[in-house]
Amino acid sequence: MTQVTKEPDMFDRRRRAAAGCRTILRHAAVLALVCAVASVPAQAQRGPGGGGFRGGGGDFHGRDFGHFAPGELRAWRGGAWQHGWHDGRYAWWWVTGGFWYFYPVPIYPYPTYVPPAVIVQQPPPVPTGLPPAQFWYFCDNPQGYYPYVAACDTPWREVPATPQQSAPPPK
Repeated sequence: MTQVTKEPDMFDRRRRAAAGCRTILRHAAVLALVCAVASVPAQAQRGPGGGGFRGGGGDFHGRDFGHFAPGELRAWRGGAWQHGWHDGRYAWWWVTGGFWYFYPVPIYPYPTYVPPAVIVQQPPPVPTGLPPAQFWYFCDNPQGYYPYVAACDTPWREVPATPQQSAPPPK
C-alpha cells in the first residue's frame, strides 16, 4: 500500500507558526518572572540604618535586633566582645563582620540592642614646624642679619635663604 503524503496547507503552516510564537512568549514571560523575583530580595534587604547586603551580616548600626533575618542573626551572634581601644575610645566593643559596636558594659551572651554608629571626628592635622624661610633680612647700618640686629637705620634687604650655587673650582 502506498502512503500518500499530503502537503501542508496554509492553515497548518499558520497554526505551527502561532504555536512557535506562543512558546517563545511563554519562555520570555518565565524569564521576566524569574528576573522580577530575583530582584525583589535585593531591594527588600535595603532598609533603614545604612543599606548594604543584609543576607548574612554587614553593618548593623542603628538596626532593630528584633527584625534581623536568620542569616543576620547568625552573623550577629557570631561576634565577640573586645575590651580595649578603638577609634580613640577605650570601651567594651561588640565586633562582628569587621564592624565595631560601642557598649558601656558587655551584655551576655550577645547584645540585643544595636547602638547607632560612633562617629569619631578626627582633628585637623597639626603643622609640624614653620615652613623653611625663603629669605633672610640683612641690615647695612648696623651690619648684621635679623634677629641678631634688632633695629636697622636703613631699609632691610632680602637675601635668599639658600646661597646661589657657585662654579666648581678650576682644576
